[in-house]
Amino acid sequence: MTDYLKDLNAAQADAVTFGVTDKSTVGGPLLIIAGAGSGKTNTLAYRTAHLVRSGVDPQKILLLTFTRRAADEMIKRASKVLLKDNDEQTKAAISKICWSGTFHSVANRLLRIYSDSISIDPSFTVLDRSDSADLMNKIRNDLGYAQKEKRFPKKDTCFEIYSFVVNSQSAIEKSLEKHFPWCQKWDKELKALFRKYSEVKRAMNVMDYDDLLLYWYYMVKEKSIAQSIGRRFDHILVDEYQDTNKLQSEILLNIKPDGNGLTVVGDDAQAIYSFRAATIQNMLDFKGQFGSAVQVITLEKNYRSTMPILHASNAVIDQAKNRFTKNLFSERLSEEKPWLTLSDDESSQAEDIANKILEYREAGIDLRDQAVLFRSSHHSAPLEIELGKRNIPFVKYGGLKFLEAAHIKDVITTLRWIENPRDAIASFRVLQLMEGIGPVAAMKILEHLEKGNFNFESLKDFTPPASTKKSWPGLCHLLVKLKKADVPWSGQIEQVTSWYKPHFERIYDANPSREKDLEQLVQMAQKFPSREKFLSELALNPPDITSDEAEDPFLDEDYLILSTIHSAKGQEWKVVYILNVADGWIPSDMAVGDEEQIEEERRLLYVAMTRAKDHLHLSYPSRFYTYGFKHRRADRNMFSTRSRFIPEGILDLFQRDTFKKNICNDGAETGMQRTNVAEKIIGLWD
Repeated sequence: MTDYLKDLNAAQADAVTFGVTDKSTVGGPLLIIAGAGSGKTNTLAYRTAHLVRSGVDPQKILLLTFTRRAADEMIKRASKVLLKDNDEQTKAAISKICWSGTFHSVANRLLRIYSDSISIDPSFTVLDRSDSADLMNKIRNDLGYAQKEKRFPKKDTCFEIYSFVVNSQSAIEKSLEKHFPWCQKWDKELKALFRKYSEVKRAMNVMDYDDLLLYWYYMVKEKSIAQSIGRRFDHILVDEYQDTNKLQSEILLNIKPDGNGLTVVGDDAQAIYSFRAATIQNMLDFKGQFGSAVQVITLEKNYRSTMPILHASNAVIDQAKNRFTKNLFSERLSEEKPWLTLSDDESSQAEDIANKILEYREAGIDLRDQAVLFRSSHHSAPLEIELGKRNIPFVKYGGLKFLEAAHIKDVITTLRWIENPRDAIASFRVLQLMEGIGPVAAMKILEHLEKGNFNFESLKDFTPPASTKKSWPGLCHLLVKLKKADVPWSGQIEQVTSWYKPHFERIYDANPSREKDLEQLVQMAQKFPSREKFLSELALNPPDITSDEAEDPFLDEDYLILSTIHSAKGQEWKVVYILNVADGWIPSDMAVGDEEQIEEERRLLYVAMTRAKDHLHLSYPSRFYTYGFKHRRADRNMFSTRSRFIPEGILDLFQRDTFKKNICNDGAETGMQRTNVAEKIIGLWD
């Protein structure tokens, strides 16, 4: 009856079956320490399937992940496991798992269910990050902080501070001191700004991402509500626990104070998101929170990388000061150690990597099976130039997100305003799509709407600017019609895009890719049962595609992957190149002097190294350019040193190599004394 357990190694099987006996299906708290490439997702999927197979009500299982895609993948794999079972009832049970998704999406559902108990309006809408920052900026201006004599933090910085304070649950003074030291003198003003920001959101009946967790946190501080939610779920399974913040950990502890039925999976060696207020301490403290009741299972067998790659990766992370001890091993043997290459400078490093990329391609490894990873996005600039010279197509992860594109936001905010007439950010944007309406006219319209108790019918009585009179009735008709409760969701987005089309054509240049984006948005909307579900899902689980990536990269037969290390987490490639493995880059010069940040930088390198399946190349230049922004000095070369994370003691785990650029001599003599002519010219003005 449990033949599927034969697919697992011993440690995985122990994790999957923990707590399931003839007498009970709910065990104590379980901590699964899952090393890189150790089959973490499979283990969670098999545990989910095993719980259902053992009689657990699938509607009482909660899967918490960090992306919607991860939750869907887990259920998909669990379904495959149960397909091996001949019991039709069991096969169908997995489809009844109705509680899975990100912390934010689950919070969104629970807040609406328990809205009456916590005195909130369940029809609230969710602001995305950019709209939240815009609202913060409006309040910042209203309070007069933009007119301060000394530099006051801009809207994005204000919102970043607010978000960090909320998610880390630390005092604003402490957060400023450690992460935003130049803003320390503004602590009182920032407190006033954040208070007003919270008041305005409540008046508008909107929440931002952070509110979803914050409201959930305070909701489960009420014992009766926490117990009610706890009874809803016999089992809570949490993926990527090392990426949780203080709020998320406290939420779980309040729902499951004894830890029974709570399973958390993570890898402390891959905790790299402290800038989002994630804390490795949630993993390190888990055992202490529940004491001897906790079962700890470590997954060390790696299914991704060759053994030499793991030897080097283990050696890097072994230097960490505070961690769970584990030693990854693999049955994939190889004679090839990871390569450590020293190049003359950044351009020669780029040339060397481009050479290797083409060599592997000729050897049968597609470009899309190769990835170049780097600490910060701008580090890849010299390589991008070299790839352009070689006609090597690439996709770089990052850039403009699909929902951040202006034309997409126009349609989404129109739907948001219809859903919530009090949403001032959405309404302010939509009104200014109309020809003849600017900020001043938009504010007058919103004041008129407020006097009309936010009833869209009242807009028909408003006299718009002369240039808007022709298009004004169309907007009023759209808002009134779609706000009616008896209007089905099906077809609503088509009506919005139809209204939007003439404005779209007037505002934006003709662009086929923009039109395709709108078509894609309509297709996406058809998958949701209601307007509220559609808006919530897009705000909480935005798609990964970008406007640029939606079309251009796929015009070629193949393309290389360029990615920051943070974006590469969870991915794998046959060949991985890591740029600039030198002090100042990895670790970043911004981290030097802070022990916690240095440790996270070490984990970043470990994450990058463990993305490689067959071939791993680490490289760094012997010198690099520094730009003369200070003291009117010219640009100059600086020498670099190998990353401190690869000390002398582990160098025998790498193959050493050097690369010198092949420079064509156009007549300049060698051995001449070097002079900086540019600096002399600048010096004329001293």
